[in-house]
Amino acid sequence: MRQRRWFAVFVVVLGLVIAMVTAERPARAAAIQEVTGFGSNPGDLRMFRYVPTGLPAGKPLVVVLHGCTQDAAGYGTNSGWTRLADAHGFALALPQQKSANNANSCFNWFEPGDTARGSGEALSIKQMVDRMKTDFGSSAVYVSGLSAGGAMTAVMLATYPDVFAGGGIVAGIPYRCATTVAAAFSCMNPGAELTPAQWGDKVRAAFNGPKPKVSIWHGTADTTVRPVNRAELVDQWTNVNGTDQIPDVSDTVGGYPHRVYGSVVETYDITGMNHGQPVDPGAGPPQCGTAAAYVLDVNICAAHHIARFWGIVTAAPPTTTTPAGVCHTDHNYGHVAAGRAHTSGGYTYANGSNQNMGLYNTFTRTTLKEAPTGYYVIASC
Repeated sequence: MRQRRWFAVFVVVLGLVIAMVTAERPARAAAIQEVTGFGSNPGDLRMFRYVPTGLPAGKPLVVVLHGCTQDAAGYGTNSGWTRLADAHGFALALPQQKSANNANSCFNWFEPGDTARGSGEALSIKQMVDRMKTDFGSSAVYVSGLSAGGAMTAVMLATYPDVFAGGGIVAGIPYRCATTVAAAFSCMNPGAELTPAQWGDKVRAAFNGPKPKVSIWHGTADTTVRPVNRAELVDQWTNVNGTDQIPDVSDTVGGYPHRVYGSVVETYDITGMNHGQPVDPGAGPPQCGTAAAYVLDVNICAAHHIARFWGIVTAAPPTTTTPAGVCHTDHNYGHVAAGRAHTSGGYTYANGSNQNMGLYNTFTRTTLKEAPTGYYVIASC
């Protein structure tokens, strides 16, 4: 009898413990999940997605494009996009390249068949957006990526401007800078120089539709994708958006030079940073990301500020406005001698913006505008 009583007590206590553990177990967090059956998938990509638990229908969608040697889950998490999705209520689509398509798992941003509207990898990514809209009623759609993913971001903005309201290009390359492998390496380093109109015409030839907002980021010490690409991207997307190449706002954000052109294009120069995605690990409102290969802790989270520029993250960053600037006109040799520019490969580049000023000689004359101190852009003062 006593044994039965003790057994009954044990069963009751065990039941209470199980009930307590079950009651205290937190709800399972959202996870990055693979999706199949999202269309004809002519680019033969894989699709992953991240949808915060309990996300209502009709929220924004961000397409996140990884760089070479990365994968969708690692880049989506380390760059800070998954944390931002949880904090601000939007979904992520995370395309992933296959090594069978590219040995380094790079998106093929230079292949004509993958960078035209209605074909290849560009269409596969658009079909992922369509699947997200069907499943979650996603409203405004944006796209951002690093390196080859940044170059592919330019592809998506050019080929589907009627789909994407904004883009974030990190260490990327202008649309249609290259259409062959050899040209792709040349675009990466030393870079290509065209007029703003020539760059803009490439976008208009892809699909002349709405004009997306574009946030452009680049490390000034990038040896993989040269910083001149940042200047050429500014030329391309300011021209597409119908604004000039003179910034309307010159300030610093997080200690880094920041420019805004007509409220539709912005650019960040991350001083001293090599090739990678800027992150700022921490729990503060503008902080996000985790340092990893090609994800670099430089005390500013690009994903946060890109999303803020689009308007899907509302916290405003601290800024320091600088004076309108001082203009200097001289031949390129004189600019270098005065410390306003530097040379590389026989060409002259403005300090700060790294804009290509032409040949390093005493015959080519250029006007540079300085704002803030030590940061120069080509101007017509």
